[in-house]
Amino acid sequence: MEAKQWAVQIHITEEGDETFARAVLSTGAATHLAGVGRARRNPIDEPVTEIGDELAAARALADLAGRLLNVASADISQLTGPTSW
Repeated sequence: MEAKQWAVQIHITEEGDETFARAVLSTGAATHLAGVGRARRNPIDEPVTEIGDELAAARALADLAGRLLNVASADISQLTGPTSW
């Protein structure tokens, strides 16, 4: 059995009431994909940095997952033609 390891790095930045995250997947091959996410704090809410980080990171990971599914679907289509994946 072959074992593989993929790594995801999440980069988080804050600008005022907004938090931005970028999730980058490295597969060890030539594949590098990135997803982005954003969270915006309502000005009347208490500033809890961790919540913005969590929301932005979760949204970046969800975006990354969608992009990875699109890549897999395109790869399948190249091998077999259109499918119902």
